[in-house]
Amino acid sequence: MVQYMEQTSYTMDDIIEAPPWFTRAVETDHREHTIQVCGAPIHFLHWPNKSAPGLLFVHGGGAHAHWWDFIAPLFMEHYNIAAIDLSGMGDSGHRDQYSGDVYAEELMAVIKYAELGPNPVIIGHSFGGMATLKAGVNYPDQLGGIMMVDTAVFPPGFNKNNDLSVSPFKERKIYPDRATALSRFRLVPPQSCHNRYMLDYIAEHSITRLDGGWSWKFDVRFLQKTIFDQLATEIKNLKCRAVVMYGERSILFGKFMLGQIHKLYPDNVPFIMIEDAQHHVFLDQPLRFAQQVHDQLLTWEHGQGLSRWIKETGELT
Repeated sequence: MVQYMEQTSYTMDDIIEAPPWFTRAVETDHREHTIQVCGAPIHFLHWPNKSAPGLLFVHGGGAHAHWWDFIAPLFMEHYNIAAIDLSGMGDSGHRDQYSGDVYAEELMAVIKYAELGPNPVIIGHSFGGMATLKAGVNYPDQLGGIMMVDTAVFPPGFNKNNDLSVSPFKERKIYPDRATALSRFRLVPPQSCHNRYMLDYIAEHSITRLDGGWSWKFDVRFLQKTIFDQLATEIKNLKCRAVVMYGERSILFGKFMLGQIHKLYPDNVPFIMIEDAQHHVFLDQPLRFAQQVHDQLLTWEHGQGLSRWIKETGELT
């Protein structure tokens, strides 16, 4: 899951000023497109490099493509990159019902339109990891690999309170002004995040003006309206390359749940822990996360790696 509700106050440990690598990343030029998929407008961001292998980033539940603005450019020297707004979120249209199959179609449509080339890799966080998994199940021969980042898929019948119909998102609130709306931003599931500059940046792209004020862009009932069918049982038959990444301190990947989730996957799928990270892995450890994605891509012989300018900062040593 991803965001919103009451924002916690700043602490002495919060980092307010963005470091140079972050500023340079979010200021990197990109293109925006909207295409029609299964009757809904689907918006995505594109950092084009047409001769390079393709990467598609998928945000978590209730989030948006701009969560990747400071990650995607780190790879742009050697990759053709897109980041999608899933339907019901960001600047994409809403639906009466969402499904894993439709989300998978959205991912593949963006891959085609952005010309990400043969065998692109999809990287999905949290809820977006389930859409990524469904694409891997449905289109294994068209993908070079999939990476799920802190995506907790519960075994069938594991706990009725852990199904998608139990949503942490409340009914939509309308706030009187933009500043008030921004002040209500926080992460779901709740966690600390001392990279305050990241949260402030993400919040700016999370709200929209409505009649009477400001509110969140996402469909607050997207969880209750989403059907993933038999995804938990389909994972064992996954044919494309895959890896699962998770935060060392994620509340969704405790020792017991890690074991349960591991059983759902084929035995050859590696599980990789990102040290000192919680559920929102790339907010806690953005450069460590980028390095791990880079290393996995090289393992799969998919492209070359990170951009030279981020290496030159010394941040990844």
